[in-house]
Amino acid sequence: MRADRVFAYGAAAGLLGDLFLGDPRRGHPVAVFGRAAAAVERVLWRDHRGWGALHTAVCAGGAVALGALVTRAARTSPAASVVLTGAATWAVVGGTSLAREARGIGRALEAGDVEAARARLPHLCGRDPQALDADGIARAVVESVAENTSDAVVGALVWGAVGGVPGLVGFRAVNTLDAMVGHKSAKYRRYGWASARLDDVMGWPGARLTALLAAAAGSDRRGALRAWRADAARHPSPNAGPVEAAFAGALGVRLGGTLSYGGRIEHRPVLGGDAGRAVALHDIERAVRLSRQVGWLALGVCVAGRLLTGRRAS
Repeated sequence: MRADRVFAYGAAAGLLGDLFLGDPRRGHPVAVFGRAAAAVERVLWRDHRGWGALHTAVCAGGAVALGALVTRAARTSPAASVVLTGAATWAVVGGTSLAREARGIGRALEAGDVEAARARLPHLCGRDPQALDADGIARAVVESVAENTSDAVVGALVWGAVGGVPGLVGFRAVNTLDAMVGHKSAKYRRYGWASARLDDVMGWPGARLTALLAAAAGSDRRGALRAWRADAARHPSPNAGPVEAAFAGALGVRLGGTLSYGGRIEHRPVLGGDAGRAVALHDIERAVRLSRQVGWLALGVCVAGRLLTGRRAS
């Protein structure tokens, strides 16, 4: 079986597995990788970019090498190759967990239990929940759903289409490293520099595809494209900017503004402009539905692109 068909069948199976099974409660492969990366960090950490780059190379390179080895071992059996691709896709995408956490916070807010919503928010993003009221929590959830649609679903599918199982696990490894050491704290400002920059590079195509598909699937296509064009470059993240701006325009809301991370106050530009309104509670469910649509559309685009390049190569 050709590699393009292996990806098509496996990626579809993996996304369906995520839809119906979600993430395992224990022993998740990403959590296992995180523990291994933390062990490497304990050995290598120095307040130096070079040591951080070595940490990134060891962890991300090891994940890609392992993916390549198991892919080669399964190559003689088309069925095994499809199963492996499906399992890897299921392991690295997180659309169901994203939706579950967002909806859980939404239900807490709907019940008027702001403290419960604050308690759940760290499962979704790194904001300081105590600094947020109900409206601020709802806005944080919508922003996190938008950004993680790219990080947890679309970006993985893009790199799976490009590199198969090594691409899938490599993208998730880099994204996980960025979450662990890529933030601008005193400890990781230099050590996490390589992980953060590599995550920017690998996240670039998935973020643009996510923004484009959000505009296509959203209720206000022109608004999404207008917000993307006008506001994305003002965001401090080169990848979160297009995604959050496109979601803001597609949903007709305003995102961004003053945020608090780890005791650090950030004043970010408003995304969505004058045409958007403040985020309301019901926008959480709208964002989750848009995220789902974008994920399935991304699967179609990535499979079609992989099949097209496979036919040309053959």
